This record gives sequence, C-alpha cells and structure tokens, in this order.
Amino acid sequence: MANNIKLDQRLEHLPAEIWSKITRIEELKGQWIAGAQLSPQVLGRLKRSVLITSTGASTRIEGAKLSDEDVEKLMRGIDIQKFTDRDKQEVKGYYELLENVFNSWKSLKFNESTIKHFHKELLKHVEKDELHRGEYKKIENKVEMINAAGESIGVLFDTTPAYLTPKEMQELVEWTGRTLAEKKHHPLLIVGNFLVEFLQVHPFQDGNGRLSRVLTNLLLLKEGYLYMPYVSHEKLVEDNKPEYYLALRQSQKTFKTDHETIISWLDFFLTIFLKQSEMAIDLLSKENIERLLTQKQLAVWNYLQKVDSATPREISEQTKVAYPTVRQAIDKLMRLKKIERIGQGRSTSYRKL
Repeated sequence: MANNIKLDQRLEHLPAEIWSKITRIEELKGQWIAGAQLSPQVLGRLKRSVLITSTGASTRIEGAKLSDEDVEKLMRGIDIQKFTDRDKQEVKGYYELLENVFNSWKSLKFNESTIKHFHKELLKHVEKDELHRGEYKKIENKVEMINAAGESIGVLFDTTPAYLTPKEMQELVEWTGRTLAEKKHHPLLIVGNFLVEFLQVHPFQDGNGRLSRVLTNLLLLKEGYLYMPYVSHEKLVEDNKPEYYLALRQSQKTFKTDHETIISWLDFFLTIFLKQSEMAIDLLSKENIERLLTQKQLAVWNYLQKVDSATPREISEQTKVAYPTVRQAIDKLMRLKKIERIGQGRSTSYRKL
C-alpha cells in the first residue's frame, strides 16, 4: 500500500512543460485518428520496416551489434537459419515478440502473467537464458551503461533485491492496471511511471531493457496511440541513448528518499514520444501522400493536379478509374485536405487546394 501512495505522489505537482508536451501529443493523436485511413498495403510496409528498425535499435541499446540490414537478412531466412550467435538469438526473440504485440495487442491483457510470458518469448532462442526465462530473478543484478562496443562502462543504479521483487512487481502491475482503468492520472504519466519503476526493480535476470520497450508499445497501443507500429519508438531511444541513461539515473537516484521525483524521466519519455507522434503525423503530410494512396487513388490525385477542376464523372472517364473508386479517392483526398468541393448536386466538381 505504501508503494502505491509513493507511485501516486510522484505524479503530483508536475511542471508546466510536462503538461505542455502531453497537450501537444494529444493534439497529434487526435490528428492521426481524424486523418487519412492508410491503405493496408502502406500500413503493412510501414509495420515491416518498423519491426526491423525497432528490433535492431532495442537490441543495440543493450550491446548487440547487428545493423538493421543484418536484422532484415536474418529475418528473411528465419526458417532455415540456425541461431548460435547470441546477438542473432536476441534479435529473433525481440522481432517475434514485437510482431505479436503489433498484431494482437487488443487481445493481450496487461498483467504479471503476460509480462512473464513476454520475457519467456523474448529469450526463447537465447540458450544461456534457458533456466530463468519467464521467472523473476533469484540473485541480485545491477543496471549497467553499455557503450557502442557492447562493454559495461559503469553501474547506473542498484535494483530491487531479489527477495522483494515478487512483492514490488505485484504492487506495480496492480497500481498501473488500476490507475489506467480509473483514469486517475493521464495515461502517459502512468505509463512513464510504470517504466521507470519497472527498470528500477529490474525484475528479471536479463532482458529488462528490451522487455520495457516491448511493454511501452503494448501499453501505448492499449491507450489509443495507434501509430506505434508505424514509427519506431526504439530507434528514437537509441538515437538519444546518453540522455536515456541520464534521465533514468537522475530520477532513480531519488528513489527510496523523502523527495522522490521522476520529472527528468518523464521529460525524456514525453520528448521522445512527442517526436514519435510528430513523425506519425508526417506520414500523412503532403511530402508522403504517394505512400498513403493506392495506385488508382494516386491516378485521381495526379489528374486533379493537372486540371483547374473536374467532376467525379470526368475524372473517371479521363483516368479510366471506376466511378466508385474515384468517389473513394475524392473522400480520402478531402480528409487529407488536398482538394476542395466546388458547387452542389450533380454539378459538383473538385479542385486541388
């Protein structure tokens, strides 16, 4: 119970810049929901790209050395490749788990059994982790900073003792689930608080950092940030790795004191997520319109760029695109704010903005 009070207190009296970032993220979330319905082909392509980028980034943060190109090659030969190298084993586990989250997040429950199952799946190809997959740690561990060569360059902070881990995890997961359901705080604050506490507890012998990033994707998808599979969160963390470690250290060194604060961590987490949200909206922008349209919709758009205005019937005749498809393309281009309607009724025509 005391732990729950502590978790709540961290989210009180936050500075204006934290709320400013949250407000902007919510605006972008609304734009994504109201914006274009991307074609299944485009979404599929973006998702495949993010799976490779996120897998490469998340495993490199922890010291793996595979490039995105290596990851792509590895996953293309997934059924025939024998994984012996540890980096390859970790990559395969991360890719498969993240793909499962992207495809099945609606049916996945957030609870301790899911977290343990995720850990088991994350490490299922890693031979050295066979004995402790899906089990909370039995011996102590520390959070170390890893350099580009995959070497430890120092201990960031001590973690929860092994004997207290089951109790602290139970309290953390229950608090997170309950406060999200009750909407007691803004969901981004709850998720940020969960992550910094999860990383401080460091409940498993290995794989905590990677698992925290998979759980980030799951929790944010469940809270309605539906662009998670289309812009890589992990890549943004990797690109800001020194700041990531610094924010964790600055917040976690205050834990178990009279003045716990996670403002440094929340600022980092929200800055990264704001950038991710902006990149998601950029997918809907003018520069990327070709990625948003099917081939036939693109033919309609290209025609409207060449003429002053045209009726749907004229567009259909000139482009040889079926009339119902032209109507769908017009609806989509209107939602994208690329064209405007002129007139009413049967004489209605459209022109490029």
